[in-house]
Amino acid sequence: MLVSAKDMLTKAKAGKYAVGQFNINNLEWTKAILLTAQELKSPVILGVSEGAGKYMTGYKTVSAMVSAMIDELKITVPVALHLDHGTFEGCLKCIDAGFSSIMFDGSHYPIEENIEKTKELVKICAEKNMSLEAEVGSIGGEEDGVVGAGECADPEECKMISDLGVTMLAAGIGNIHGKYPENWAGLSFETLDAVQKLTGDMPLVLHGGTGIPEDMIKKAISLGVAKINVNTECQLSFAEATRKYIEEGKDLQGKGFDPRKLLAPGVDAIKATVKEKMELFGSVGKAE
Repeated sequence: MLVSAKDMLTKAKAGKYAVGQFNINNLEWTKAILLTAQELKSPVILGVSEGAGKYMTGYKTVSAMVSAMIDELKITVPVALHLDHGTFEGCLKCIDAGFSSIMFDGSHYPIEENIEKTKELVKICAEKNMSLEAEVGSIGGEEDGVVGAGECADPEECKMISDLGVTMLAAGIGNIHGKYPENWAGLSFETLDAVQKLTGDMPLVLHGGTGIPEDMIKKAISLGVAKINVNTECQLSFAEATRKYIEEGKDLQGKGFDPRKLLAPGVDAIKATVKEKMELFGSVGKAE
């Protein structure tokens, strides 16, 4: 059964650890993440970008697949199915499709419009017992056509959004989607500290978890980050493991590859990546 992310993130912030959001792209990725979360007794958030939702034929397909998989695999840890960087229209579609959590990315709007649209979604999510993530200050890089320069959020604007009653807040603190460039200045902990002081118990979200040094991850958690998103690292580990399998020519036998065997090394690589991140974030055993 899917759950709102509210309880797991409230507990995470109070306990000074973070819950991992791992984006899914197909059945194999979903299965790998769920099994790892169950093995480690960790709560988990499955992220779905609008592009991935479209690739998997639609949000209703994704919701049905995840819900059925939780049942078939006998997953007992808390699992939230979350729209990542959603448009207002995408949020409404995911609400209708049975997601348990959504993110409205209004960071590219003027703050007044961000507030108005977020306010509408707060009301709907409260009625349906769903969690809602909002964003202030864009995240650097590009994800499904959403481009950000990685500017730092205005703490006062963060307070304005958090006061609307959202569940969690993603504040830009210099973080970037994808690989970090060599000249990256690092996370702005000054900004993060200022945001936490103004938003109180609100769980904060760190996007672009791939490539951030471990000491920065731990410091971010100490300053109120309770949810950390990981996507690129899973993509890279999956691609590398699959590439090696193909280059080694295994399972060829003159008739191509058995797709289940072809994807198996990539699935194992995702499991290893998710395990490493859950241990770093401190969420292992927190579902007990």
